[in-house]
Amino acid sequence: MWRPITAGFLATWSVVFVDIGDLFDQDGFTCGSSASEKFKEISKQFAREEEALARHPGRRRDFQEIQVNVYMHVVAPSRNEPDGYLSDEALERQFQVLKTDYEPTGIFFNLKSIDKTVNATWASNTDLKSMWHSLHNGSYSDLNLWFIPTLGDYGFCTLPAVGRGSLGQALLEDGCTIRSDTIPGGRAKNYNLGKTVTHEVGHWFGLLHTFEGGCEGDGDYIDDTPAQASPSIGCPEGRDSCPEKPGLDPIQNFMDYSYDACYKEFTPGQVDRMMKVWNGVLQVF
Repeated sequence: MWRPITAGFLATWSVVFVDIGDLFDQDGFTCGSSASEKFKEISKQFAREEEALARHPGRRRDFQEIQVNVYMHVVAPSRNEPDGYLSDEALERQFQVLKTDYEPTGIFFNLKSIDKTVNATWASNTDLKSMWHSLHNGSYSDLNLWFIPTLGDYGFCTLPAVGRGSLGQALLEDGCTIRSDTIPGGRAKNYNLGKTVTHEVGHWFGLLHTFEGGCEGDGDYIDDTPAQASPSIGCPEGRDSCPEKPGLDPIQNFMDYSYDACYKEFTPGQVDRMMKVWNGVLQVF
């Protein structure tokens, strides 16, 4: 049966950064980072628990809906909107996309505050640790979103992490850093409907990319996301990159790399995983 993760098990978690893409070109983007081996072991543990529950459906735990506080931080080199100094209206549009995409999962977000900082160093993707430590708000179960105009990728986020004894630095660096032009109406062609935030917050809840591991092995450790050899480019309907495995590529899944217009869903297994991470990790600390 499902059980909360014990403190001893949690002590093995380590900070993991996942990028949504380091090498962007006109056709899409790729990711230069991957989950640590420790994180993969923890994901395997979750998968084993879920497999056991599938054999005994009467033991499945019903999760309550989740309420997450959100703190939005804008960092730009000037107060000019073209430089990434996003307006409150633009941030509200982004927040509504996040709420809408997660509402079917039972995860709800509450916008607690917006702050804006003019700092050319931070805005240029330099000394991000100083930015995170200076601006971070709330506890480990609160979501911090930083928007900066210069980023080699579209965004990156911490997966759940705990250290021994206390969170310390991991708490101050927890959250997602997003390129400003990916918000709704931004200048990032094909990726300007606000879905980068949806994707990155999936990492914050412990989800891996749907193409993790390719066609072999355990993949993303979720049993209802079909195997996928590589990230999707565009919105390739009917793509089947692992023809020997069941199902077509999940090109509409928020944890793939499709165009924003293609994104539509999380699977029930992904929702279950996010709930477990929230109850077993994020709310514990």
